[in-house]
Amino acid sequence: MRHPSRLLLVVGAVLALLAAGCAAGPGDRERPAPGTGPTAGGPPSGTPRTPWRPAPGTAWQWQLSGRLDPAVDVPVYDIDGFDHPASAVADLHRRGRRVICYLSTGAWEDFRPDAARFPASVLGKGNGWEGERWLDIRRTDVLEPLMAARLDMCRAKGFDAVEPDNMDGYANDTGFPLTAGDQLRYNRLVARLAHARGMSVALKNDLDQIPELVGDFDFAVNEQCAQYDECDALRPFLDAGKAVLHVEYELPTREFCPSARRTGMSSMLKEYDLGIWRRPC
Repeated sequence: MRHPSRLLLVVGAVLALLAAGCAAGPGDRERPAPGTGPTAGGPPSGTPRTPWRPAPGTAWQWQLSGRLDPAVDVPVYDIDGFDHPASAVADLHRRGRRVICYLSTGAWEDFRPDAARFPASVLGKGNGWEGERWLDIRRTDVLEPLMAARLDMCRAKGFDAVEPDNMDGYANDTGFPLTAGDQLRYNRLVARLAHARGMSVALKNDLDQIPELVGDFDFAVNEQCAQYDECDALRPFLDAGKAVLHVEYELPTREFCPSARRTGMSSMLKEYDLGIWRRPC
């Protein structure tokens, strides 16, 4: 922030007051309060932009596989941060979409370009997906700079928000003795890193910790809460005026859409590969 000019000398100020009818020059006008004046090209250097947040009930498309189809008529897209260049994000923006950057922050993936930067000491058991292993989230000395670099990538490509995945390792067999406290600390770290870069951030699943984390995250992304009768756990986000972006894979829409409409969740049916196909509520 630039500082105002120094005050004129007292004598000069008195003389100025005695000069009736004299108008202040452009350089003496009062500067607008920070954040109230017009800006050109975004916020000043070093100042985080105000994050966009999806509103409850916002329609969305979640596509993590296949050739990106930018023509789905929804205001929000959630796409893989590594797989898509800045030009794809810019194209979605031109079409009036907001764009969420999907990243795995709790598991290592052997197919990512930064995979070799993760030391073997932080790699745990497989998480059920080919080429993926849980991370030792206690090792923030190692993981924080790696995740910061990934979030820098999202910001550089122009994404509006982040969907960090695998945020509930403590509730799984990771190969590490992770505790609920470890998970809370790590999830809050990821949220802080996203916010520091001017992006909003989603809490992915991790239902049991929603009461502690709803204040740290801007919206939620959930899979299959209707199938497992867990959607009530997401109520704190909706009560706080924050969106819940929700998908089911196995239930027909008639079994979860009526409830989703009542509660304001952004729900749709998807296939497990998270390709183009979708059936919204």
